[in-house]
Amino acid sequence: MSQEFANERELEKEFEQIFESEEAHYLIAQRAHEYAKLMAYYRCAIMEVETKFKVLNEEFSLRFDRNPIENIKSRLKRPISIRNKLKKYGYPLSMANIEEHLHDVAGIRVICSFPSDVYTIAEAFLNQDDVNLIRMKDYIKNPKPSGYRSLHLIIEIPIFLTKEKRMMKVEIQLRTIAMDCWASLEHQIHYKKDFVFTDEMAEELAHCADISAELDERMEALRKIVRKNPDKVDIINII
Repeated sequence: MSQEFANERELEKEFEQIFESEEAHYLIAQRAHEYAKLMAYYRCAIMEVETKFKVLNEEFSLRFDRNPIENIKSRLKRPISIRNKLKKYGYPLSMANIEEHLHDVAGIRVICSFPSDVYTIAEAFLNQDDVNLIRMKDYIKNPKPSGYRSLHLIIEIPIFLTKEKRMMKVEIQLRTIAMDCWASLEHQIHYKKDFVFTDEMAEELAHCADISAELDERMEALRKIVRKNPDKVDIINII
């Protein structure tokens, strides 16, 4: 994971670009160190969660001779995004408000092979006694109108420091390869700068999402047949 804010000077430059002079002066003078420390805590939480998923993937490899997790991605929300989201919710910028009101400062995306893997991995992860589920939103069973599909978890997990234990929130998105492909391309198309996104384009993207969902279903069906009879795959029953 990139260490975007490894030192306080980098933070000061970021603050100078995004905050009004009075607010920037206050934050730069008094809060840059606190912000850097808080972001370090979030990075620690990301490492804890990533390790848990990697351990689960290794266990599945040993037990079932396959890896249900294809890839794990992580990111830390940038200061400008944090400021904008707090402003949207009506909260002033402070370290306390970041921790209390923002659940997606630390984000992890887990890419799985099949839809069933998403739920299997999520259940195994949530069964761990140091993982506290705050909220779950299942956009796979209930896709967004745009066609977006993914399983979203907001969890709280402890990080252990030299003299304290801190509970940190992390947003986790679990999705299949097909879901991730659609979401990545949709983001590039929908949010292109200086371009008007039309209703017709939205309908076409939703149709592409349906095709993506069908791909997941057909691949899942193939996998089930292979598991039942690894020596023979009846393609006719899938088609």
